[in-house]
Amino acid sequence: MTATPLPPLQSADAAMLLVLLPPVGTAPQVRVATLAALAALQRELGAAIRVLTVDEASHPSVVHSFHTTDLPCFVLVRQGVELLRESGLPEGEAIVPLLLRKLGSAQVVAE
Repeated sequence: MTATPLPPLQSADAAMLLVLLPPVGTAPQVRVATLAALAALQRELGAAIRVLTVDEASHPSVVHSFHTTDLPCFVLVRQGVELLRESGLPEGEAIVPLLLRKLGSAQVVAE
């Protein structure tokens, strides 16, 4: 199964939304639907936040470095600083405004 290619980063300052996925137990059609939903989320977020999937089977050390007990989960990171961590997948009408608000709050604090 191949993931949808992500758009290139527009800025070194761009934030990343790391979506940590479990290694097994997900039906192929669910995985495909999840990746399609994340690609749609990437289109909505544009260049402000880059959405990256991190599968525990492929990158166990990365997933374990976040010390999470529940997968899937997502972590919003900017310049190595964690801005938000939530269990589950980033979905629903409120997710884009939430992510952009967290990113905006971090910019205000940094200035």
